Amino acid sequence: MISQKEIRLRFAPSPTGRMHLGSARTALYNYLLARRLNGKFILRIEDTDQKRFVPGSEAELVEGLRWLGLKYDEGPDVGGPYGPYRQTERREIYQQYAWQLVQKGYAFPCFCTADRLQQVRQHQMSTQQNPRYDGTCRNLDPDEARHRVDSGEKYVIRFRMQEEGSTTAVDLLRGPITVENSALDDTVLPEFHVKIK
Repeated sequence: MISQKEIRLRFAPSPTGRMHLGSARTALYNYLLARRLNGKFILRIEDTDQKRFVPGSEAELVEGLRWLGLKYDEGPDVGGPYGPYRQTERREIYQQYAWQLVQKGYAFPCFCTADRLQQVRQHQMSTQQNPRYDGTCRNLDPDEARHRVDSGEKYVIRFRMQEEGSTTAVDLLRGPITVENSALDDTVLPEFHVKIK
């Protein structure tokens, strides 16, 4: 079991609108659990969805937490040892680690367009399959992928999920949770373009 000194719970809202009851509930649960376990309550702003960003919403989220009496130990306006606490301010950190994952074979660049992915999903749903990424770019030659990135082609980085077996995560509250790897997707890393160094 995790020692109580290691407990860190976060509230990670996206500044895309007003604070609402669901946000308040999530923040309250995490705040109370952090306090109960002598842990830290962290505010991390998930601001990578710049298309839906609403000016002033981060300030409203902070004010809402204060109004509720939920004082966070670390966050964008109070700092802390694991900052920065806005996701967009962590891009260089993520770029470095994303390409380490690619170099080790745990991730890959994907050049599929939104239109192509939508067609794949529609086909999968019409044949009663679980809609997911079909792996088109999964086995591209690394030199070809690097050339395409260097030439300015748009891309994302996807985790290379195992296709066989199962994955088990141990949740502190719910215990072991097991999922068949065949049901998992090659998930896209945070929503910004990553450049090869």
